[in-house]
Amino acid sequence: MANRLRAGIVGATGMVGQRFIMLLQDHPYFEITALAASASSAGKKYKDAVEGRWKMKEAIPAAVADMVVLNAADIDEVKKVADFVFCAVDLPKEETKKLEEAYAKAELPVVSNNSANRWTDDVPMVIPEINGAHFEVIEAQRKRLGTKKGFIAAKPNCSIQSYVPALTPLLSYGIKAVSVTTFQAISGAGKTFETFPEIIDNIIPYIGGEEEKSEKEPLKIWGSVQNGKIVPAASPMITAQCVRVPVSDGHLAAVSVSFERKPEKEAILKAWAKFKGEPQLLGLPHAPEQFVTYIDEPNRPQTALDRDLYGGMGVTVGRLREDPVFDYKFICLSHNTLRGAAGGAVLTAELLYRKGYLN
Repeated sequence: MANRLRAGIVGATGMVGQRFIMLLQDHPYFEITALAASASSAGKKYKDAVEGRWKMKEAIPAAVADMVVLNAADIDEVKKVADFVFCAVDLPKEETKKLEEAYAKAELPVVSNNSANRWTDDVPMVIPEINGAHFEVIEAQRKRLGTKKGFIAAKPNCSIQSYVPALTPLLSYGIKAVSVTTFQAISGAGKTFETFPEIIDNIIPYIGGEEEKSEKEPLKIWGSVQNGKIVPAASPMITAQCVRVPVSDGHLAAVSVSFERKPEKEAILKAWAKFKGEPQLLGLPHAPEQFVTYIDEPNRPQTALDRDLYGGMGVTVGRLREDPVFDYKFICLSHNTLRGAAGGAVLTAELLYRKGYLN
C-alpha cells in the first residue's frame, strides 16, 4: 500500500465523517492523514472530540483515535498533511459552498457529501456507475477557480440512489413520467433512536428539501456536458414524496414509471442484470460486484435483510409488476449512509483516482 494519497476528512466528527473513517481503514488508494471539524473540536484527540457521540457499531479505529483534530477553517494546516479531502460538514449551505471552494482554490480537491455545490453547473454530481463521464467538466471548473489541481466533485442526495440506478438502464425505452415515494431512515437526518425518540412508533411525512432534490437531481445525473457546463436532461417528469420512517439505516423507494415504448417485463429484468459501470469494469475497491440486484421473492427487498448487500454498496429491486395507471411499478432499496453518503463519495474518489484527477 505504498504511495497512497493522503486523505483529509472535513466534518470528521459527524455521522457521515465517522462512516468515512470506517470505510477508509486500510484503503489501497488512500490513507487518512487529517481529521478536521469545528473550532470546538479542534485541538482535541479524535477519541475525545467524539466522546459520547460515536455512532458506529465498531470501535474507533486505533489509527485515528489519538489523531489531533484540526480546525476545518484552517485550510493551510489541512493542506500540510492532505492531498485531497472528503467534505461532510454540518453548516448552512452558503457557508459550505464557500468552504468547499476555498479548499479547491487551495489546490485540495474536494469530494463532497454536501448539497451546497450540487447545482453548480461545472461541478460533477456523480453516481459512479452512471455518469462518471461528467468528470470532464472539471477542466472548465478549474479554469473558473483558477486552479491547476483543485476542484469539487459531489455525490447526489441519498434518497435518489435507490431508484435512479433502477431507472437508468430503462432510459432507452423513453421514460415519460416517474412517481416515487421514499421511506427514509433516521440516519439520513444524522439520528439514532436514542437521539430521535419522536420517531418511535411514528412516521413523519415531511423531510425538508428532499422532495425537490428527489425530483430534480436525477435530471442533472442524466444530463450532458456542453460548453463547460452540465446541462440537465429535460425529461422525464418526476414527482416525489419523502417520508421519514422508524428505521435505523436504509432508504426504500416505491416507484411507478411510464414509457414511450413499454418494454416487456423480461427486458427490464435483463437490463437490470446486465447493468454495469466503470466501477465494476475497473474493479474499484468499493464497487459492488452487481450494481442492481433483483430479488424475486414477493416480500423483498426488506430494509433489515437487504440494505447491507455488497457491503451496503449494492442496490436491490423487487416486486416488478404492471401498473394500472403507469406501465410498471417496483420497489428499490439502498443503504443511505453507505451507497447514499460516505460510501458513494469514497467510490467517487476511487474513480477520480483511477481516471487521474487526484494524482
